[in-house]
Amino acid sequence: MNVGHRSLVSVPDKLRVSLGSAVVLGLIQGRLDAEPTTVYLLTYRQGKCFANCGFCPQARGSGGRGDMLSRVTWPPFPIEGVIARIEGAFKEGKIGRVCIQALNYPRVFQDLLGLIGRIRSPGSDVPISVCCQPMNRAGVEKLKGVGIDRIGIPLDAATEDIFDRVKGRSAGGPYVWEDQLRVLRDAVQVFGNGSVTTHLIVGLGESEKEMVQRIQWCVNVGIYPSLFSFTPIRGTALEGLPQPSLSHYRRIQMARHLIVHQRARYESMKFDEEDRLIDFGVSGDELKQVMRAGLPFLTSGCPGCNRPYYNERPGGPLYNFPRQPLPEEISEIEREMGL
Repeated sequence: MNVGHRSLVSVPDKLRVSLGSAVVLGLIQGRLDAEPTTVYLLTYRQGKCFANCGFCPQARGSGGRGDMLSRVTWPPFPIEGVIARIEGAFKEGKIGRVCIQALNYPRVFQDLLGLIGRIRSPGSDVPISVCCQPMNRAGVEKLKGVGIDRIGIPLDAATEDIFDRVKGRSAGGPYVWEDQLRVLRDAVQVFGNGSVTTHLIVGLGESEKEMVQRIQWCVNVGIYPSLFSFTPIRGTALEGLPQPSLSHYRRIQMARHLIVHQRARYESMKFDEEDRLIDFGVSGDELKQVMRAGLPFLTSGCPGCNRPYYNERPGGPLYNFPRQPLPEEISEIEREMGL
């Protein structure tokens, strides 16, 4: 994302809205098993993203549907109709945040500035997050200056090798691991500790040990790690890769929760010969107490984010819960974790 040249800020005529968000805003009619507590928006353009991430239906080389991101449908709407409903939904308590997802294309930064400016109209104080590809520090500072309170810059992969194969140069993409790490560190300096998010996708070929190491690195640097389960999508380069097992994902969720909340560190955890977690660095009683509260298994993201069914179908199994797990679901999680 190049922000070094002068260009007029644009306001796109359309933007995409996640299907659940469109229902909450009253743009379409529908019934939801779990209503999103954040409005999720996606920048609109004719054609797909310039990047080529192997897991994404928006990738340049993907044969997946152009109206999908992960397994969620994002229909387009005229921008003014969407903006008019956001502030009302926020004041009514239906939503707590707006999250703008950005594709990679030449004018995306100008489109973002224009869209943020329209949402951040006089009298509007709805919190805004932007999730975008890397930019230079000047771009990060400019986004901060126009009124967003959080920024997300996705790593997606736990290791440099997987990053390069899945979304970097080896995948035909524009992204470079060290550049990504540098911009994340810059963003923490601009936004502050805990106000920068990165996405980590479990199931791209990393070990549990490698993922837990990366989560600890994020927390050490001041980055909030948001956890996703890999989801195979038809037409993408990784459509043949299976989704990780629930037991594998639950162990990573638990480790992430303990690290983020400073109840344990990677260095205190133990792994078997296959780099699977066997000791979370806390007592068995504390582990069960944390597990039975259900919090490690909720969607991890910005404040007010529950991101329903991004990784799974409503019928389950649920990898990230968009609401408090039920007692019987906690019991099932206990069995999945071998506790």
